[in-house]
Amino acid sequence: MEQSKLTVCILSAAFNEGESLSVFYEAVKKVTADLPYEFVFCFVNDGSSDSTLEQIKNFATTNSAVKYISFSKNFGQQVALKAGIDAMDVDAIIMMDTDMQHSPDLIPELLEIWQTKKVNMVNTIREEDEELGWFKKQSSKRFYALLNKISDLKLEPGQADFRLIDRKVAQTLRNSKEHDVFLRGMIQWIGFDQATLRYKAQKRFAGASKYTFSKMIGLALAGITSFSVKPLYSAIYIGFTFAFLSFLYLPYVLYSYFTGNIVSGWSSVLITIAFFGGLNLIIMGVLGIYIGKILIQNKQRPLYIIQDANI
Repeated sequence: MEQSKLTVCILSAAFNEGESLSVFYEAVKKVTADLPYEFVFCFVNDGSSDSTLEQIKNFATTNSAVKYISFSKNFGQQVALKAGIDAMDVDAIIMMDTDMQHSPDLIPELLEIWQTKKVNMVNTIREEDEELGWFKKQSSKRFYALLNKISDLKLEPGQADFRLIDRKVAQTLRNSKEHDVFLRGMIQWIGFDQATLRYKAQKRFAGASKYTFSKMIGLALAGITSFSVKPLYSAIYIGFTFAFLSFLYLPYVLYSYFTGNIVSGWSSVLITIAFFGGLNLIIMGVLGIYIGKILIQNKQRPLYIIQDANI
């Protein structure tokens, strides 16, 4: 009796990817046609306003292996990938972007590493692109450096959400009820046996990156505050440091008072008040982020809302 093939899901979050979606779909089908696995697609439409959902439904009409989830609005890439993981009960999931920067040609290599090394997941590391702009290079490096320094994570620069995870990892991620999803951090936190594949990112087929600077900042804050309380300790250390420094100013104040040499200007006082007021606001902001996360988590609202699906 012939042994059944392992089922592998190609999972993609799509937000206004109408220009590149069909190119990605056809490229993956071509690469996987002769591989000894049963492949299914799972597209998560993250509140697109272009032809993305229409194209996905057309794929599903002609190919029963195409599954889709469509959100009621844009919930973000991390949440979209989590929804796909929640929905697909398969032997392995390969998460890929549809803009062709994650080359479909790497799929056989990911599967080979997974099978030969007997690991639970295969992460990828994007090698630095010489054509990438200075700002993009530096912001990426600083992002990972900051994340590693003030969180309990150890992420290598270039690591993204292009990876293979097996059934055991997917089930662990399904059990997670965190509202602030940061998959790169969760993958590192859960452990398991991991391997790494280095690759050169391809040029984007069409459109521009959906990760704006503000979204990158939000992702960094999610990673830091979801996996570490170090910012809270830092706030305490900063508070003690400046409290100590303020005592060094006390002898000068007493000397000026008893000798009658009182400074008549107010600018130095104003600057001091403004500085410590700003410091207090920063510390309160750090506390506010953590309190806000607790509030949102306790409300137990759904992580995402599905408007349409064929799963």
